[in-house]
Amino acid sequence: MTKTLLSFGHGYSAQALARVLIPQGWTIYGTTRNPDKAEALEETGIIPVLWPDGDLEAGFAEATHMLVSAGPREEGDPVYNRYADKIKEAAPRLTWFGYLSTTGVYGNHNGEWTEEEAELRPSTERGIMRKEAEERWQAIPDLPVHIFRLAGIYGPGRGPFAKVRQGTARRIIKKNQIFSRIHVDDIAQVLAASIAQPNPGRAYNVCDDEPAPPQDVIGHAAELLGMPLPPAIPFEEAEMSPMARSFYSESKRISNRRIKSELGVKLRYPTYRDGLAALLAEEG
Repeated sequence: MTKTLLSFGHGYSAQALARVLIPQGWTIYGTTRNPDKAEALEETGIIPVLWPDGDLEAGFAEATHMLVSAGPREEGDPVYNRYADKIKEAAPRLTWFGYLSTTGVYGNHNGEWTEEEAELRPSTERGIMRKEAEERWQAIPDLPVHIFRLAGIYGPGRGPFAKVRQGTARRIIKKNQIFSRIHVDDIAQVLAASIAQPNPGRAYNVCDDEPAPPQDVIGHAAELLGMPLPPAIPFEEAEMSPMARSFYSESKRISNRRIKSELGVKLRYPTYRDGLAALLAEEG
């Protein structure tokens, strides 16, 4: 049976999944707003469709699986707003529907371990919108929804090395501040494992084994590069964008037990140290 993924907002994480699926013979339709990115996607074997006005008729007709990576905005989830009716129509014949959410839906847990059954009490606007989007997708009858709550994403082109090299990296110090992270290749691995064993209605935390203070990650990156430790700045004194500051309003250790026990995932990069070392090696 031909397997076809219709991927809405075919960005960084979805492209990592595509690198796993395309060699297995999958057909993938991926939406993007950028014509230049559409060309680049086509070169990797994706059938690109420009958002929002490109022709998705073939994608909807052929899709056995769907993935929504596009983030919600003030007016709501853009994919739901535009295509809810089409997706409701397709729902009974879909094998799997994935929604990429964020661990921000849990809100602040004061550095405590947080599992999927924890109450969703987001405190940031971003987290509140994600919770609303999760609920809207879950409310569609017959849609085989799987929710993936992603921790901080890093990977090729997205790591601390550039800022350390440029001398712009800072170690922001805030007491009891803990973040969880995940390498993009491990996101792809989790999604592929879920696709292989669907369990509609399930939510999964997608993160590595070792939540850590952000300053530890920056410091380790500098150590790997053999460069001086970036300056330590108290959170209260740091100049930060409202978005960056909002990340520091919540502290929690995200548990990844479910992706291991239910999906059988063995992380390629179980800690940020493993992931950063691999990134540096890839850079040559």
